[in-house]
Amino acid sequence: MSDVIDTGGRLPVLAVIGRPNVGKSTLVNRIIGRREAVVEDVPGVTRDRVPYEANWNGRYFTVVDTGGWDPDARGLAERIAAQAEIAIQAADAVLFVVDANVGITDADEAVVRILRAADKPVVLAANKVDDQRGEMEAAGLWNLGLGEPYPVSALHGRGSGDLLDAVLEALPEAPGEEEEEVGGPRRVAIVGKPNVGKSSLLNILAREERVVVDDASGTTVDPVDELITLGGREWRFIDTAGIRRKVREASGHEYYASLRTNTAIERAEVAVMIVEADKPLTEQDTRIITSVAETGRALVIAFNKWDLVDEERQYYLEREIERELVQVQWAPRINITARTGWHVDRLVRAIDSALEGWETRIGTGAFNSFLGRMVAEHPHPVRGGKQPKVLFGTQASVAPPTFVLFTSGKLEAGYMRYIERRLREHFGFVGTPIHITQRPREKRKR
Repeated sequence: MSDVIDTGGRLPVLAVIGRPNVGKSTLVNRIIGRREAVVEDVPGVTRDRVPYEANWNGRYFTVVDTGGWDPDARGLAERIAAQAEIAIQAADAVLFVVDANVGITDADEAVVRILRAADKPVVLAANKVDDQRGEMEAAGLWNLGLGEPYPVSALHGRGSGDLLDAVLEALPEAPGEEEEEVGGPRRVAIVGKPNVGKSSLLNILAREERVVVDDASGTTVDPVDELITLGGREWRFIDTAGIRRKVREASGHEYYASLRTNTAIERAEVAVMIVEADKPLTEQDTRIITSVAETGRALVIAFNKWDLVDEERQYYLEREIERELVQVQWAPRINITARTGWHVDRLVRAIDSALEGWETRIGTGAFNSFLGRMVAEHPHPVRGGKQPKVLFGTQASVAPPTFVLFTSGKLEAGYMRYIERRLREHFGFVGTPIHITQRPREKRKR
């Protein structure tokens, strides 16, 4: 496992460390000035090392939120702790968060030993200090031997300014605000219902364990951005929390994670939908695929766990695809096994095809020539003695391809679907939804 966090090579990194449920994610939200990190009064809600960009007094830096560090962890908790240790090694400075109301625990002292071995600048935050009495209790944290404890209330913001001033002193100099990179890495969201192998795919692509993987459903909660070199190019992959059946049915941190997953789809240019090939397609699968298409993002469907698929299952899967995915027949489909990396290399070709279709533009002349031939071969049916005609059309935008048809009357939904089908047959548009709107000509008033 590599000990490198890729932060884009620009900003210094601050790792936020502490035992479970001391308020790390609440403090991260306070530092970055928005509710990004998932917060709930349940230990272990944050499981991966999740980077966010922050700015204080004109200086920019990256904050890495980590899972609670527990020296006696086993199973999933042990892997969460390993992620936190990697974050310490890769950071330029560490913000160590302690619950001032609880005081120094054995777990806190174990973290201190790790921090001393890492030999990184440490800022000590005494969290949950809401009054002067709390400040007196925070003073007892001098005994950790890490220097001055900064009393803060992550929930209410008390003392956060002094804490951030200390953070900037500990971090190396950061550049000023930079313009968003033009032509930067393509953005790919990995989506799917819980526990279908999204994090396993991200880890195999990154060639290291960057995201916690466990058989428990819903292990990933925060969307995790990772810069990954694939096919000789750099990509920004977003591993998202498994989308539940309905957002309103999720509770607590699952609710906010579902909202952020939808935001991740909107931020992406292409979504890779992970489906369990060895199990029947579910309503959840089709709903997520529909959501990606409605959002207007390019789409690739990856059937994972192909090593568990026998000939009988292949037969039924083909029938399910014909029946359930008829609305997205345009999406490239690949078969992979994320756990072993089998055929994962085919992902780049599929993503490239989808992005090429997503950004395809047709000239107005070529589009209208196509419309003329199409209407001559198959005119709109006559309804009630009237026959609406397509007068001309234009492509209004790309990403996704959006067309406007100017007509003599309203076209039927079936004829609109026919136009889309013929567009795909003639011009391709692999991997992308197509949006077609019509503007019937208004009747002139006498």
